[in-house]
Amino acid sequence: MTTLTTSPLAPLLARLFDEAQAAQPQLDQLPPGTLPMMRSKTDYATLYGRLKDYALAVSPETGVLLYMLARSCRARTIVEFGTSFGISTLHLAAALRDNGGGRLITTEFEHAKLVRAEANLEAGDLADLVEFREGDALQTLSKDLPDRIDLVLLDGAKALYADILDRLESRLSPGALIVADNADHCPDYLARVRDPANGYLSVPFAGDVELSMRLG
Repeated sequence: MTTLTTSPLAPLLARLFDEAQAAQPQLDQLPPGTLPMMRSKTDYATLYGRLKDYALAVSPETGVLLYMLARSCRARTIVEFGTSFGISTLHLAAALRDNGGGRLITTEFEHAKLVRAEANLEAGDLADLVEFREGDALQTLSKDLPDRIDLVLLDGAKALYADILDRLESRLSPGALIVADNADHCPDYLARVRDPANGYLSVPFAGDVELSMRLG
């Protein structure tokens, strides 16, 4: 028995994934110019403002993967870039709970999304493990970070992945894991983590996820 597979979290996640799936047809009909905006370092605020009503959730499989990774590395400090409605946050916080506690810092640009995420974490009885930061992650993750970070999830504006890594890198513990969703939209990030000379081992899998490990 785990926090992830029991009440109140399991039924909450089932509902949230159903809601995200129901909204997918609307996401599929976004204007053709949306994809280039995902790779822009100047248009991301406009893009994510347009998407403020959508969960932009990780898949159920990626959610379970996040839980498993956080459990297996016995993470106690986690940083998440891109809270959205808090679906991935719930998986990571559940891992912290089952690891015996810890701290999850998550940051979100859209106020309305952060309000929904906070409510979801309360409903999942996990809010006590989470520090919510509102605003542009280039600022919110530039200060007041833990001395040691065990796991990072990058799932916000794709073009900023390398810039966010710049802010966290000095705090990554040896063996820290970095999960980057849809990392193919940030080629400079992929080039960085796939070069062992930069201090990482990295591998793509599941079609849209890049898993990297910080070398000691």
